[in-house]
Amino acid sequence: MAVAVYPGSFDPVTLGHQDIIERSSKIMDRVIVGVLKNNSKSPLFSVEERVNMLKSVTGHLSNIEILAFDGLLVDFVRQCHADVIVRGLRAITDFEYELQMSQTNRVISPGIDTIFLTTNLKYSYLSSSIVKEIAMYHGDISAFVDPDIAEKVLEKAKAVKKNARPVNK
Repeated sequence: MAVAVYPGSFDPVTLGHQDIIERSSKIMDRVIVGVLKNNSKSPLFSVEERVNMLKSVTGHLSNIEILAFDGLLVDFVRQCHADVIVRGLRAITDFEYELQMSQTNRVISPGIDTIFLTTNLKYSYLSSSIVKEIAMYHGDISAFVDPDIAEKVLEKAKAVKKNARPVNK
């Protein structure tokens, strides 16, 4: 059975992420979407919220599982009894970084391979950071995320802005 892990922050999950998940589900027997708990970042959504959002947009796919993880990706992949990491590539700059990471992972854990899926051209510019920035300025993010996700992002962005304190000069 071919098992893959598709890791990421997914803060929030975008249509580009969903595209990679759906395409991965067609070529692998099982895909585990690993939601990274990264203590060095300040995500807009908690890990639990990100897991739930991913579950809501992937519920129609029977071979997808959503799990949170922290620590080394290769350790998580081994815990999942997977042997493949799936990564999406938007541009050549993604490739340079992802190639370096895949080679490092291969040295740490020689039995784990990485496969790269090029992003659908219509999502090649898209990132979670862009979505969050547009939402912070009350922009229309409907072309970038699922409608239910858009609602959650806009609510969260509104709450963050409301709670932000002005900087004194």
